[in-house]
Formats: sequence, structure tokens, C-alpha cells
Amino acid sequence: MFGYLQIDKAELKVREYEAYKSVYCGLCKQLGRDYSIFARFALSYDCTFYAITLMSLRRSCSGFKDGRCRFNPLKKCKYARCEDDCYSKAAALTVISVYYKLCDDISDSGFFKALAVRLIKPFFSRWRKKAAKRYPELDIIVRDMLNYQIAVEQKDKPSLDEAAHPTAYMLAEIMKSEGKTESDARVLYECGYHLGRWVYLMDAADDYEKDKKRGNFNPFLSVETDALHEYMGAVLSQSLARAYDAYNLLNLYDFKGILDNMMLFGFPLRQNSVLSDQREVRNEQSI
Repeated sequence: MFGYLQIDKAELKVREYEAYKSVYCGLCKQLGRDYSIFARFALSYDCTFYAITLMSLRRSCSGFKDGRCRFNPLKKCKYARCEDDCYSKAAALTVISVYYKLCDDISDSGFFKALAVRLIKPFFSRWRKKAAKRYPELDIIVRDMLNYQIAVEQKDKPSLDEAAHPTAYMLAEIMKSEGKTESDARVLYECGYHLGRWVYLMDAADDYEKDKKRGNFNPFLSVETDALHEYMGAVLSQSLARAYDAYNLLNLYDFKGILDNMMLFGFPLRQNSVLSDQREVRNEQSI
């Protein structure tokens, strides 16, 4: 995952922010329980969003309990209780995603960076096997996405739609599996697809200058326009708008206020931040 699926803390109610942190801490705790204390370093905002979405769709949160941070025992925190496997499934997706991201980094990176990645890959390889045994469908979806992505990026100037499709399809399939009816599955697929597309294109926009300098693949590099910044913004906003249209059709219960905040404020805030940073870099280069 990429870390773009964040809240806008300033727009959240205090109790909603405390609830968000309780899920974040609960997922961290689950990563340690299922895999290792070191697996907690893989904790991400994206998989926290996934855990909150699952818990909201299933209405599986049974309250909160006080505890202490596993990294800092002096720090008190709350944990959201979950009656089913939402945390376990989100933790599995976390280690599976990181493992395949490491595989991709090894093939794309220089010698020294690839060497560092190879040192930590065996740990994630072991955790990924454990996660895949419990959730084989997640492993298959993420693995197929990576293979598909590699094939697309080897094409001669693939379009934005082609480049973003593997990640979009991956999140669509993951979300679709939570649908209790055919109608629910279709809505979840649509929401997941456009949200996954937005995440991929956000990463491409964020890495544009770096990829341009290093000669790495980036779908925006093949776009011919004098208003690239505006083009990026329009493409990203379109994906986010279509994801929100589908999101509004979902039957959400607990944590809906938090999810509304992410869709309406958090994601656009991250988008504006990334585009502003890229504009500043290009302005500096033109001076």
C-alpha cells in the first residue's frame, strides 16, 4: 500500500479521532499477535482504512478497552474490540502487500537499495506464507496485480488507464469479496476500483519528478501537455469523485463519520498536498 488513505484530523470530532486511533492501535496489536513485533513496522494508513471499512460494513466493533502501547508501555491507549476477523484480514493484507512491494523494489532498485531490501525480505516472506495460508484469496489477488503491473509497464507508453488498472482491479476485487449480495458486491467493486485507481495515480504524481530524473516508469511522463499539474489534478479528482459516488451507496454503520471524513476531507487533503509539493519542485527547477 501507499499511505494516501488518511483522515483529516482537523475536521474530525474528538470522539471520532479517538475511535480512529483505537482501530489503528488495534491493527498494530494484531500484526504483532499474528506475525511478529517487527511486523508492526509495516502498519499503514491504507490498511487501517481497510480495517475500519470492514468493521463498518460488518458492524463488528463491540466497544473499546483501555490498554498500553506495545512500543511504549508508559503510554496509555485504547483498542477497538472486534468480534470477527477484520483485524486479522487487514493484518494479512498488510504483510502480503509489503512482501510483493519488496519483490518489486528489488527488481527496480539499484544494487545497494536492493541489498537492503533483500535483508528484510526473508522476514516478510515467512509472514506472507502464514497470511496466504489463512487468506489465500488475498495473496492471489495481490500477486496477480504485481505480475499484471510489470507486464503493463513493459509496454511502450501505456495509457494512464492501462497503468492504473492493475492496482484498481486489485482493490476492487478485495472490496467486492465483502459484498453480502450481488448488488453490494457490485457497489463495493466500483468503489474499490476508482479508489485503487486514485491511489496508483497519486503515487505516480508524487513520484513524478523522482521518476523523471532516474528514468523510471511513470504514466504521467508520456502525457504531452503544458498544464501537467492541472491535468494531474483533474484526473485524480475524477477518480475520487467516482469512488465517492459508489461509496454513498454502501450500507455503513459504525465509524461512518470517520469514513465520511476520509472520503470528503482526508483524501482530497492528501491530493492537494502532493500536487502542491510537485508544483513547488517544478517552480524551483524553472528558476
